[in-house]
This record gives sequence, C-alpha cells and structure tokens, in this order.
Amino acid sequence: MSKEISIKKEEYESILKQAVAHIRTARIIVAKQINSATQSVYWNLGKLIFEKQLTEGYGSAVVQQLSIDLKKEFPDMGVSPRNLWNMKLFYERYHQADQKLLQLVAELPWGHNLLLINKVQSLDAVLFYANEALTKGWSRDWLLNAIKMNSFSHNRTQIKSNNFNETLPIIDADYANEVFKDRYNLGFLGITEKIKETELEKRLVEKIKLFLLELGKGFSFIGNQHRLEYNNKEYFVDMLFFHRGLQSLIAIELKIGSFKAEYVGKMNVYLSLLDKLEKGETENNSVGIILCADKDHLDVEIALQDIHKPIGVAEYQLLLPKDQLQDLLINEINTYTQL
Repeated sequence: MSKEISIKKEEYESILKQAVAHIRTARIIVAKQINSATQSVYWNLGKLIFEKQLTEGYGSAVVQQLSIDLKKEFPDMGVSPRNLWNMKLFYERYHQADQKLLQLVAELPWGHNLLLINKVQSLDAVLFYANEALTKGWSRDWLLNAIKMNSFSHNRTQIKSNNFNETLPIIDADYANEVFKDRYNLGFLGITEKIKETELEKRLVEKIKLFLLELGKGFSFIGNQHRLEYNNKEYFVDMLFFHRGLQSLIAIELKIGSFKAEYVGKMNVYLSLLDKLEKGETENNSVGIILCADKDHLDVEIALQDIHKPIGVAEYQLLLPKDQLQDLLINEINTYTQL
C-alpha cells in the first residue's frame, strides 16, 4: 500500500522553484543548440555556393533549381532562392572573422543574422549588436530598433557621468564603470508618447525581468518605492536593487526630463540612509543611479564635484515615435517573415 508523503508548503515551493529552473535552463541550452546547428547548416550551404562561384547573374538558374530540389528533400527548411543567397552572404561576411564573432553569430537566430547582414556594415558593430542581443535576450524587432537608433556609435562615444573613481576603491570603481552604462534602452516598454515618472516606474516594475536584462548581469530587484524612515520622516527610493558582484545596494531614481543638479542632493540622502539603515556588515557602500531622459556631462560633473557617495547619471532611450515605428515594422521586418 502506498503511503502519502506530506511536506511543508515552503519545502514544496523550493522543490517547484528548482524544477522550473532546471527546465528553463535545459530549454535555453536546447534553443542555443538548435540555433547553432541551423547556422552550421546555413554556413555550409553558403560556403558551397560561394566556392562554386555562383552569383545572382551567373548562377541564378542553378540556385533556383537547387532550391526546388532541396524543398523536395526538406520541405520544412527555409531554402528559398533568396534565403540561399542570404546563406552565401552569411558565409562571405564572416568566413574571415575572428572566433569570438563567429561564436556569437552561430548562437543568434537566423532572423537576427539577416538583420545584421543587411543592416550593419562594420564587423565591430556586428560584434556589439550580437553580444547585446544574446546577453539581453533581444527580439528581432528590438535588435532592428537598436540598429536604427545607431546604439553602437552612441555606445562608443559615451562619456561616463559619475564620481566612482573619486568615491570608491580603485578595483571597485573599475568594476562599477563596467557594470553601469551611460545609456539604457527601455524600448521594451513600448512607450511612444510622454508619460509621468510614476507611469514610467510602474511599467518598469511590470516588465522588471526585461529591465534586469537591460541593466546587465548580477542585479536582483528588491522593490519600488522602497520606504526609508529616519528622524520621524519618510523617504521613498524609486527602485532598489542589489548587485551580487559589487555587493552593494543600488538605488535608481527615475526622471522624465533633463538632469538637474538638485537630483544629486536627493540621491545623496537616500544613499546615506541606505548605508545607515540597511547595508549589511559585509556589504559595500550603496551606489546611486539617476536615470534621466537627457543630461549634459558638464552639468553632472559640477553637481558631483563635492559629493562623497558613489553616484552615476545615465540617460534612457525609448522607442521611435509611433508613426516611424509602424512604418519601420511594416516595411522592413515583414520582409524577413516571408522567407
């Protein structure tokens, strides 16, 4: 006779959480393997067409017939003539690239690779976009939007607006400069018109997983409107995180408009309270990030000049205006869904 086994609710939830994590991890691994295998096939077909010196003029009839015969053998594969030519472009573009770039494009879905082949000329830019897409889980739409906003060029010309070098130990300052960016892409929010700061915060909380991906590795979300009480007064931090690598609490303040010097004083108070009330004994000092729609580096530099708490100021980007975005998606993305 079977005996029913009962366990505490907390124990079961722990088991369930671990089981879900195992399944999700396995699915990610399988997806990467599928993508890698697909790119390998496309790479070898592209190499074959390239080495046979077939061109769209000289070899168009050959590729047309090849497409017909391959469809008979593999009806579920995307082997249209156009896609076969794209495979050739894929091989031509990267067959002399370094190993790091080859590994990245091998893991990307084919639709992402088509965007990079047709929209991005520089291999350095391809490396940037491919790495961002993989580490942050960008969809093809989001990748296209980043390319249209020329995120690669903006990333190269960024001037870090923070006082980390003056307020943190050298090792921690270097790491903080790697962790925090000068600009964040909040395109996943789907915002196409002006909104209030409270609405921006609400949408970020609703899509916190995507926001964490944009922030980068190591961040854990603690909460929004995090309450701090001191001397019979209440203070509320817009969004509070913890970074495992820095071993620091991270306070983020959201501002709809341009940067103002007064924001630094407010953040300085929040960081003092966090360090006094909530920082663990083994943790490092809290770090503040003021996230604005726009900033002037010189204004930030002056505002941070005599501040002794580590504070950075970053900009955020939203999606393109609604009409531009619709035209972009209709005219360009749909092209790739027909392959």
